[in-house]
Amino acid sequence: MSGKLIMNALVMYDHQSDTLWSQFLSQGVKGPLLNKKLEIVPAVQTTWQQWVNLHPDTLVLDKRGSYGRDVYDGYYDNGSTGVIGESNKDRRLPKKELVMGMTVSGFAKAYPFSAISQESVINDHFAGEEVVITFDPTSESGAAFVRRLNGRNLTFEPAPGRAGVALMRDQETGSLWQVLTGQAVEGDLFGERLERLPSHYSFWFAWSDSHPQTELYGDATG
Repeated sequence: MSGKLIMNALVMYDHQSDTLWSQFLSQGVKGPLLNKKLEIVPAVQTTWQQWVNLHPDTLVLDKRGSYGRDVYDGYYDNGSTGVIGESNKDRRLPKKELVMGMTVSGFAKAYPFSAISQESVINDHFAGEEVVITFDPTSESGAAFVRRLNGRNLTFEPAPGRAGVALMRDQETGSLWQVLTGQAVEGDLFGERLERLPSHYSFWFAWSDSHPQTELYGDATG
């Protein structure tokens, strides 16, 4: 990290060109690679147990036991929005509400944790795409996928998990799918995988600062 901030979000830099990169925009914001886009690689924030169940042969980064407490615990719990403060005071949600945000074709939408933790599987239509938003409340982890597969829209619903892995079922074929990977693990569509959409977790104030025109799931005006 560079130590710099853009709307309270840390800014990265690369050692080769010293370009500054916005983690929210995934592009260069100052330097020789200004406006160049980075490829987004899907990632999941989940519990160690869920990850091992999904990927039993995974490798682990050895930090020599330095997995202590989160030094930002106090920041999560208080009302501060950082050194700079909010640039877009959008009061549709409390400013420290956690959201899962995604962008499709230049449009942004946020799904509050308070909503997706209750519904866990949300079939939605956004920016011309049929999408499904998934969430595993136990590990507070989720993902977004295109739910159109082989020319057919699938409609998903929660299903009982197995071996510690959260699952959903499509109503059209009854196939079972992993909610965090979008892969079918049982049924007629076994082996198929849904296209993953870029998404990430954020405080509401940070997401709305970077995406002031964002839609909000559950908001009648957006």
